[in-house]
Amino acid sequence: MKKYALIVAGGKGLRMGAEIPKQFLLLHGKPVLMHTIEAFATITDIRIVLVLPHSQMSYWQELIKEYSFSIPHALVSGGDTRFQSVKNGLSAVSEGLVAIHDGVRPVISHELLNNAYDTCQLKGNAVLAVRLKDSIREVDLLGNKNVNRNNYYLIQTPQVFQSSEIIAAYQQAEHDNFTDDASVLESVGAKIHLVEGSYSNIKITTPEDLAMVEVLLKMKSN
Repeated sequence: MKKYALIVAGGKGLRMGAEIPKQFLLLHGKPVLMHTIEAFATITDIRIVLVLPHSQMSYWQELIKEYSFSIPHALVSGGDTRFQSVKNGLSAVSEGLVAIHDGVRPVISHELLNNAYDTCQLKGNAVLAVRLKDSIREVDLLGNKNVNRNNYYLIQTPQVFQSSEIIAAYQQAEHDNFTDDASVLESVGAKIHLVEGSYSNIKITTPEDLAMVEVLLKMKSN
């Protein structure tokens, strides 16, 4: 089946305290987003779709020239929310398997990607997840209580779907309960299948995240 990567990069990076969006910050010598695209380019015959806010497209084109970035990808204008951005991006996807991924998760391995696509082909979808390391407590109006961390997972991207199913799910109205793409598909009755992710698959949100990812990429290059 055809394989697609839908990379969504619409963040403003307010928690980074930077002057430019976090997907364009330099990481190991080039913008974060280029590392992310390069990770997916290791998949044979992959078709990459990048979703960016319209206001950032010209800047991205400048970066492509500056860094002589040559990996082919389609460029789609995002919406006001992540839901709308993913929906717009899916318009550039045809029949096959589509991995939806955060543009600021640049340390994703070839092995994890292959496993996610293979699991999706076998089971219908595949969502990367890792077990909690720390103890957690549930807080409500009455106070807080300990809960069994073994019953909970941290959800990551990519999340891989049969394109026809996720496109159909995104035809519904946006809802506050849609915290990721899996929750959109689950809302129309699908069973979600978790696959093992990686603690190194960090989403860059804060300066500390950027520093950790820098170290991971240096280790990988060595």
